[in-house]
Amino acid sequence: MLLSAVPVAAGAKGRRGPRIAPNLFGVSFGLTGLADAWRAARPVLGVPSAVPDALFILAAAVWFILVVAYAAQGPAQLLADLRDPVLAPFVSVAPIVAVSLGAALATVTFAAGRVLVVIFVALTLALGGWLMGQWVLLDIAHDRLHPGYFLPTVAGGFVGAIAATGVNLHDAAEACFGISVISWLLLGSTVLNRLYIHPVLPAPLVPTLAIEFAPPAGVGAAYFAVSHGAINAIAYALGGYTVLMAAMQLRLAPLYRRQRFSVATWAFTFSYAIVAVFALEWITLSRVAGGRGYAAAVVALITILVGGIAVRTVVAIARGQFLR
Repeated sequence: MLLSAVPVAAGAKGRRGPRIAPNLFGVSFGLTGLADAWRAARPVLGVPSAVPDALFILAAAVWFILVVAYAAQGPAQLLADLRDPVLAPFVSVAPIVAVSLGAALATVTFAAGRVLVVIFVALTLALGGWLMGQWVLLDIAHDRLHPGYFLPTVAGGFVGAIAATGVNLHDAAEACFGISVISWLLLGSTVLNRLYIHPVLPAPLVPTLAIEFAPPAGVGAAYFAVSHGAINAIAYALGGYTVLMAAMQLRLAPLYRRQRFSVATWAFTFSYAIVAVFALEWITLSRVAGGRGYAAAVVALITILVGGIAVRTVVAIARGQFLR
């Protein structure tokens, strides 16, 4: 399959074993998203900090293992992936996850966490700019575009904005917010054009359609961060578009059900988790009646989703099928 493990390519001559493709970083991305959701639920549900902390530790361990395994394939493989019009956007997930982990670390050791946020936000944005230039130079067929193109700059921007706010880098947070919004506006029409008037994505890329759900919610969560929790016309506009994308996801459910479980299934995790974060922050800030019940439902749903995919992954690994 296009987005699952494949035989080690020329970039790792002499090596045998499963190919560690860059979309595997989606596993750690989904776990950080779940941890962020539990952290966002704390003001309403009084969740002990140990719960999100444990999830962040798990995400960090998975991220570290994947980084080491991916790096072991050699720089030639990295360069090949960066030139690949399908896989290249997923390379950016590695530094984006590190940004979230740095922000989590800052709640325990502020100075160290802040340093990590600065380093990995800079790396994320530099990689995003490099990929934009790469895509200008490459002759990319329109059919090869997919929602994963939102990852380097849109997701990188709103994750950076949230993390930078958490470490008191407010100017940097506003800059990241701007990058995310502008990139979303520019890429959104291009990606939707591909989805509307070209054939349906090939099966291995179908899970990336879940990424369409992430930008309005991610930008909304970032807006709450940079605006110190303002609920105004901008927040309502982003919330409304998130609801519209939720309806789109419901319509795509029959397509999703026909897909085989694979590495690509992890695309659902962070995409839906950031929506959960946005919803939980909205519940907290608006102090809506019955908010505790709504928050509990949101946390339960996202935990079932990510936990279910994680269990399926463990089973697939035990059977030797996950990196087939």
